[in-house]
Amino acid sequence: MAGIAVLAVAYVLSQFYRSFLAVLTPALTADLGATKAELSFASGVWFIVFALMQFAVGVCLDRFGPRRTAATLLALGGGGGAMLFAVADSPATISIAMGLIGAGCSPVLMAPLFIFAKTFSPARFAVLTSWFVAIGSLGNVVGATPMAAAAEAFGWREVMVGLGIVTLLVAAAIQIIVRDPPQDESGAGAGMSGYLELLRMKVLWPIIPLMAINYAPPAGIRGLWAGPYLTEVYGLDALAIGNVTLFMALGMVAGSFLYGPLDTMFGTRKWVAAGGNVISLGAVICLAAFPLAGVPVATVLLVVIGVVGMGYGMIMAHARAFFPPHLTGRGVTLMNFFSIGGVGAMQFATGGVVENATVPGDPAAAYVALFGFYALLLAGSLVIYLFSRDSAPDRLPLPDKPA
Repeated sequence: MAGIAVLAVAYVLSQFYRSFLAVLTPALTADLGATKAELSFASGVWFIVFALMQFAVGVCLDRFGPRRTAATLLALGGGGGAMLFAVADSPATISIAMGLIGAGCSPVLMAPLFIFAKTFSPARFAVLTSWFVAIGSLGNVVGATPMAAAAEAFGWREVMVGLGIVTLLVAAAIQIIVRDPPQDESGAGAGMSGYLELLRMKVLWPIIPLMAINYAPPAGIRGLWAGPYLTEVYGLDALAIGNVTLFMALGMVAGSFLYGPLDTMFGTRKWVAAGGNVISLGAVICLAAFPLAGVPVATVLLVVIGVVGMGYGMIMAHARAFFPPHLTGRGVTLMNFFSIGGVGAMQFATGGVVENATVPGDPAAAYVALFGFYALLLAGSLVIYLFSRDSAPDRLPLPDKPA
């Protein structure tokens, strides 16, 4: 349990690093001249690098175990990237630093998920994953008002140096404390071909689109767009933005805890995930339809998206039920690739959407387009997901044979 606790601290850092740009937007704009598109690009770089790293992480988990994989990448990428961010002198350097941090954070959720899958019964995977994500989502909380207050009190560069030191210490703790579960040697030599075996499993195909889009609205809005939206549409300052995003972050924590036991309660994973995403879709549509409804209404809708948009653990458990045992590491990292890669792709895409939809004198127009774009893709992925095969929480279904 001590090893899981250390990995939880690392995941708090990961959640923080993917979301803190929202509250630093005014400072980075003032100090470095960073535009919304440049910060959207930097945020997208974090997610894309994180996603692409999943393939290497999956192989390393199956070959070398979670301890060495997580400790090495977190120290080199996470610690090094935070230090580079602290001395950044241009938006381009910010993007490079975010890429390094994304690489460093890439194994810190997959390592405990690998341990859960190898150590606990399949029936407990959803609740363990969801609750671990909930604990890690406290990083979103730290990245809201506390980050805004610390940056204002000490300066964002000084805060980033401190975060780099903390990241290096956590990486060292992982190396010392975490214990690897027994390895399955039958999958250790499969290399990248294991991913091809998984991609040939048709049972996963309808799950993948929702895996890719489900997390994009809460992560993208909380991590990047909440700041510009609340500043430009409602004129809020950094501290007020921090307060609103704090409520949304707390909603994300609560949502992960709430999702955890629902598959056991209702005997289904598919319909729990689908129901939550229908509510998320409704909240995103409301933001698009009523962009000037007021700060209280906007805050409530953002919190709703935070709560019901955290179905990651449930969808992961839905897919994990079909993974062959010898490809567990590659299975969870493949699905995580689609999840985080979807967020990264949406960060790049939404930057263009907002830039192209900006109308002088009408700040709300860009965000109507933004939320409408999220709604369109979420609705499409939900329709595809309805064709997926359910996986009951009390048994492990046999996977489809590769085509």
